Amino acid sequence: MSVLDSPIPRFHLAVPVDDLDAARAFYGGVLGLRQGRSAASWVDWDMLGHQFVTHLAPERQRHAHNPVDGHDVSVPHFGLLLTVDRFHELADRLRAAGAEFVIEPYLRFAGQAGEQWTMFLLDPAGNALEFKAFADDSQVFAV
Repeated sequence: MSVLDSPIPRFHLAVPVDDLDAARAFYGGVLGLRQGRSAASWVDWDMLGHQFVTHLAPERQRHAHNPVDGHDVSVPHFGLLLTVDRFHELADRLRAAGAEFVIEPYLRFAGQAGEQWTMFLLDPAGNALEFKAFADDSQVFAV
């Protein structure tokens, strides 16, 4: 057993934002995450049971990019793996909110190991998010 094994497999991720009100509007309003504790310089969010935190950092650095499938993918980026139905529900929700996609929702590796839906967008502070949905969840780590 690893010291990282846990009966509650959750992650904690903190990202910089330059405007907490814009973060609240995006993460709470657009994505529909439940807000947890907060202070003048940070806000906790419930991201499907994971602790996601937006920290006020107005002078943060910008992203690097890597080419993936002909797209310019921001690094770092983060997000969630969803079911296919939830992925499409989120894509519809984002479109209805007027969100601009960096990479529109599309299917990667169709008919191959690791077939997945993916989409990228930026939050109001420029943090890159990727949401995915695998056709077969057992293929998440397929090689």
